[in-house]
Amino acid sequence: HREEGISTYSSYNPRGQLVSQKDAQGREIRYEYSAAGDLTATVSPDGKRSTIEYDKRGRPVSVTEGGLTRSMGYDAAGRITVLTNENGSQSTFRYDPVDRLTEQRGFDGRTQRYQYDLTGKLTQSEDEGLITLWHYDASDRITRRTVNGEPAEQWQYDDHGWLTEISHLSEGHRVAVHYGYDDKGRLTGERQT
Repeated sequence: HREEGISTYSSYNPRGQLVSQKDAQGREIRYEYSAAGDLTATVSPDGKRSTIEYDKRGRPVSVTEGGLTRSMGYDAAGRITVLTNENGSQSTFRYDPVDRLTEQRGFDGRTQRYQYDLTGKLTQSEDEGLITLWHYDASDRITRRTVNGEPAEQWQYDDHGWLTEISHLSEGHRVAVHYGYDDKGRLTGERQT
């Protein structure tokens, strides 16, 4: 592959998988695969090895780089439920019956919760006591967002349904971005007030 004087040489195995890439200076990255075809290791030009382990369903369950390992856990539906970082801290995830994220506890211990309407649109999130609500119009377009009952952002649309303005409060002042379109709906202008 050559692009503007930069050369990269790639080698593939009989299965068509990339097994090495070498640049013009001879620095090579090597790739290794399992019998199932999953990428299991990457070896950098300086010899550092990164490995990936998979479960029986082919999902990555751990990544090790420089002796540090991150791991992932899944539920029966195949959704990630826990990530463990190199320090052993965990981030956990919960879902509703239709696979929407409903709760995330971060590595820092903070918990965020999410609620949705019957059509799947995010309507509320909660993060450390801040409650954010999203409001939509009859055409399912977002129209405003509030945080703890205070206006945060507002969206406006024209008769064609094209976004004409996004506004928010910044240091007590309303800041808006206005959008203009031609008769084919192509963006022709943007200005901030």
